[in-house]
Parts: sequence; C-alpha cells; structure tokens
Amino acid sequence: MPEGDPQIFKWTWCLLPVIAAVIGWGTNYLAVRMLFHPREEKRIFGLRIQGVFPKRQQALAEKLGQLVARELFSMEDVRRHLQGEEFVAHVTKVIEAKVDEFLQNNLMDAIPIASMFLGSDMVDKIKHELVECLARAMPELGELFIGHLEKNMDVEAVVREKVAAFSSDKLEEMLLGIMRREFRFIERVGAVLGFVIGLVQLGILWLL
Repeated sequence: MPEGDPQIFKWTWCLLPVIAAVIGWGTNYLAVRMLFHPREEKRIFGLRIQGVFPKRQQALAEKLGQLVARELFSMEDVRRHLQGEEFVAHVTKVIEAKVDEFLQNNLMDAIPIASMFLGSDMVDKIKHELVECLARAMPELGELFIGHLEKNMDVEAVVREKVAAFSSDKLEEMLLGIMRREFRFIERVGAVLGFVIGLVQLGILWLL
C-alpha cells in the first residue's frame, strides 16, 4: 500500500471484504426470492420479469406428472401389493371380523327363524366357508379393481392438473418447506464467497 495515504482510505480498503460479503449475500438472497417473485409478470425498463416457478408452473406440472406416472407409481405396483400375502391376510382378517359380527349380531334380527336351526357350530362353519370363499375371490377382485383404475384413472393427468392448480402461495410454501435450508445455505455461500473475493481485492490493493 502506498505510504502517505490518508487513514480513512486504509479503513475503507479494510471494509472491502465486508462490503463484498454483503453484496454476495444480497445477490444470492435476491436470486432465491426471484424464484417465486414477482408472481405475475411485470415490465421493468422494458424487460419482462416473473418468478421462475410461477412462470414455469405448467411445465413443472407436466414433468412431475410424467415422473410420477412413469417412475414413481404404476398400476403394476398396486397389482403386486393387492396380490401380496400380507395384504390378502389382512383383508381376510377384516372379512372374518365383519362376517362374525354379522352372524352374531345381525343374522338373528334379519332371519329370526334361523335361531331355531343354527347352533354355534353351524354358525362357525358358515363363517369359515364364507371367509374362505371371499378370500379365494381376492385375486379376482384385485384384478377387477386394477382394471377399473387402468381404464378410468390417468395418474399423469391427475398429478399434472393438481400441480398446475396450485396457487402461487401454495407452491412457494411447498417448495420452501422442502428446500428452505438449501436456500439459506446458498445465501450464506454468497456471503462467504463475497468475503473471500473482498480479501483478494484487499490483498491486491495492499501490494500496489
């Protein structure tokens, strides 16, 4: 640094890293905000300005629809789940409980004369046969269910329409909920990089 410079200039130069850090943080903060704002397109000095996500929401909806339908969710996955042993066992237990409830609480009310002919052993046998019959029908019922979904439900279209219908507030809230820490990290990195650049500038000035 040249000798004889006023002290105020020395302090000004020493503030360079701090100023650069503030600029770096502010730039990244503004960039993050501009992902969501302005919500509506505005003209500034003849330039069209709009937040990235509001502007590209329809494209985002289409890409998410394709991703979910082709990579994350498929009717084949649903079919395997419905035909899995765990699901069949669970449904069988539910059916057994409902049949038992009906036979114990509703059968006699629906058919009073049945109490004259049906003992507990017969009721248990009827329950067992009904449960077995319904359990054997589960794979067929599952196929009917899947066939109905494949014919009447377009997963890609459902996801696309729902994402496209999000309000800008809802979209911002959702994305910030997922990436808030990452956005703050980006802002802090801007401050750190700005501070380092300021130090480099200060070093160069010091050597001149």
